[in-house]
Amino acid sequence: MDNDSVATAYTTLDGEHVAELEIKRSRFITYLRRVESEPEARALISELRKKHFDARHHCSAFLLGPDRTAMRSNDDGEPSGTAGIPMLDALAKRETSAGRTDLSDVVAVVVRYFGGILLGAGGLVRAYSESVSSALDTAPLLRRQRLRILGINSDYAAVGRLENDLRAAGVRVLGTDYGPALATLRVGLNDEGSILTTFYDRLATLSAGASSAEDLGTEWVDAR
Repeated sequence: MDNDSVATAYTTLDGEHVAELEIKRSRFITYLRRVESEPEARALISELRKKHFDARHHCSAFLLGPDRTAMRSNDDGEPSGTAGIPMLDALAKRETSAGRTDLSDVVAVVVRYFGGILLGAGGLVRAYSESVSSALDTAPLLRRQRLRILGINSDYAAVGRLENDLRAAGVRVLGTDYGPALATLRVGLNDEGSILTTFYDRLATLSAGASSAEDLGTEWVDAR
């Protein structure tokens, strides 16, 4: 994912989830899956067309990226604007932790088995929106964070104590690489300016100025 993204954290689905509603004898089966690319999202749609080959509609919506730079929806034969857009709205406007609307990297597919009763445009909008919203009510979610990865060089004699001190201070230690002359601790910090500044000050104190940190870039991790 793009390191220049404005977002430093967002919410996504923890795996996949299925839920079902019956509305005026029509069955609405909602599939949610965590995805990280448009081909992955479209793969679920294709998979469900084969699995539910006898269903009337396979409507879909997905949003991708920490800043939700990709958003797509499809009515799949339902009247224009009555399925895909309400589904996308349900995903995009979903409140997660602390009132955030930051759900992303999720595809929703609603498979509809027509029950013989026409719902009308308003009824369809409500049905598809409710199908996704109710599925999200019971879906497992998790936070993803963008970490700034730093490498800290230390001599072998001091690296164990430095690692223990960093862990005690709440720093996420990702591992230690041992070179011919020095050991390098890799740590991950929330990618925010104030946190980085505080860390550099703490490192200087813990190592008595003997260790410095090299910026190794960023990576996204699941915060469980």
